[in-house]
Amino acid sequence: MGGGNLVILPGDSCAYGSPKFFALCGLGGVLSCGVTHTALTPLDLVKCRIQVNPTKYKGIGSGFKVTVAEEGMRGLGRGWAPTAFGYSLQGLGKFGLYEVFKKVYADAIGEEAAFQWRTSLYLAASASAEFFADIALCPFEACKVRSQTQPGASPLLRVIMPGIWKS
Repeated sequence: MGGGNLVILPGDSCAYGSPKFFALCGLGGVLSCGVTHTALTPLDLVKCRIQVNPTKYKGIGSGFKVTVAEEGMRGLGRGWAPTAFGYSLQGLGKFGLYEVFKKVYADAIGEEAAFQWRTSLYLAASASAEFFADIALCPFEACKVRSQTQPGASPLLRVIMPGIWKS
């Protein structure tokens, strides 16, 4: 049972802790969080509407039927833009900043302590990254919820965000 040799060609990888490494981690977060959450916008829309008006939207199936009947299939996409931007930023923070904080904290306590306390270090890095990732998400989440649940609200992020900012 031979352990095959892993061959890494120049240009195929990047050094841990390099700007390219952090950028690729952040890009992974943008793609994994932004794409998946945006794809689930119709389900999230129905869930939010059930939460604010359970008598009108009695369940998932009913929520989809009522929304399509009142707004057409396009109505199911309401909130996609703030979802895409917000969760892409959150993913950037979760994945990219996690790696940044992991390196910063490990460098601060030294290699031996970082190894010995790696679980605590990972938890601290994760909590730190999540703190900033959620701050980036919050304004977009507020726009999404307003757009999806407030009657008469604009479906356009460029209209909703300045209105929320003003108030």
